[in-house]
Amino acid sequence: MRKFWKVAVAGLLALVAVTSLSACARTTAKNSWPRIEKTKKVVIGLDDTFVPMGFREKNGQLEGFDIDLAKAVFKRYGIKADFQTIDWSMKETELRNQTIDLIWNGYTVTPEREKQVLFSDTYLKNYQVLVTKRNDNIKSFADMAGKTVGAQTDSSGAADIDAEPKKLKDIIKGKEPVLYDTYDKAFIDLNAGRIQGIAIDGVYARYYVAHQPNPQKYRIVDGTFPAEKFAVGMRKGDTQLAAKINASLKVLQKDGTIAKLQRKWFGEATQ
Repeated sequence: MRKFWKVAVAGLLALVAVTSLSACARTTAKNSWPRIEKTKKVVIGLDDTFVPMGFREKNGQLEGFDIDLAKAVFKRYGIKADFQTIDWSMKETELRNQTIDLIWNGYTVTPEREKQVLFSDTYLKNYQVLVTKRNDNIKSFADMAGKTVGAQTDSSGAADIDAEPKKLKDIIKGKEPVLYDTYDKAFIDLNAGRIQGIAIDGVYARYYVAHQPNPQKYRIVDGTFPAEKFAVGMRKGDTQLAAKINASLKVLQKDGTIAKLQRKWFGEATQ
């Protein structure tokens, strides 16, 4: 009987311990800021192939607009931004499991994602634009009438062309864009004159053009497709962390740091 009670008591204590640990984990999950402030480290999940937001250079170094911005945001609090490459399709799971503290890599705000994560304020708006050659004299979407446009397969640009056909699809030659598996191939055809415009992410377009030997050769034409809002994603309970990020973003916007980073990575300050 004594042995039974010892086992029972031991089991009860173990259960209490596990419950306490679980409660502690849940408490931590609800508010990460005290831990981040204490350890001076925040873990940021990213896909390291998203040029120019966050990507790995040939030397293995992580670079990009979001990398620089995240470092600047947390530098104000004396906290190191530790970047961790993740499977982008599992990003919300990684966040929920506390493998990472933040999703920060050109992360677009959508109604579906808002159900799963808490978003910071929007720090950048990304629009689908047209990249054209200046000597083709295309200054608006309307100027693409009868001309050929290219887009990447399964890209936001291709999706917007289909979703709002009156803006571009109905007026271009063949009423369908030429689809490419990479933007590099699309630019080859643009330079060769086989197409006259590329529907592409504005952030990528500005980075690509700015890094060409002769940027003035190209024109970036803004359209009226809906904007994608980029923000930082975190766990729902991390309202204190969100407040810290938002406060820092406001300061960096006001002192010109964000505009400076936009010029560095996109060649110009955007919205």
